[in-house]
Amino acid sequence: MKQPSSETRGQAVSPGGARWEHFPHIADMGVRGYGASLAEAFAQTAYALIAIICEPDRIEATVPVSIRCEAPDVELLLVDWLNALIYEIAARQMLFSRFDVEISDGRLEATIWGEAVDRRRHRPVVEVKGATYTELKVCRQENALWRAQCVVDV
Repeated sequence: MKQPSSETRGQAVSPGGARWEHFPHIADMGVRGYGASLAEAFAQTAYALIAIICEPDRIEATVPVSIRCEAPDVELLLVDWLNALIYEIAARQMLFSRFDVEISDGRLEATIWGEAVDRRRHRPVVEVKGATYTELKVCRQENALWRAQCVVDV
């Protein structure tokens, strides 16, 4: 596994290069996901968001929840996706650790799996309030990996 630099903290999760990381921001926290596909990058960004709250490995992926979003471009779709995830966390009092995402024609359909918050086991450290347009960027990089990022309000 590649060691993160001092500016970012993340975890490689597949040999194909899919991974998530946090990046520094003055007041809040940046989340960034990489993947071989746009959907994989969005899923990795969701892992980065969860990793702000607690260690994702502590969450059992037992209860499925469906999410659907639609936006005129992929950057707005990323914000909608992360805000939908934040809504599900708050409304259901759940944390999630598995994200199956499909994206086509400006529409995102996902099934996310998680469980009810157990404060002792999950040890949440912060509440994420919302995804912002700050440093919002979704692009395909020179290495062919997709990158999706934005700053979230904590």
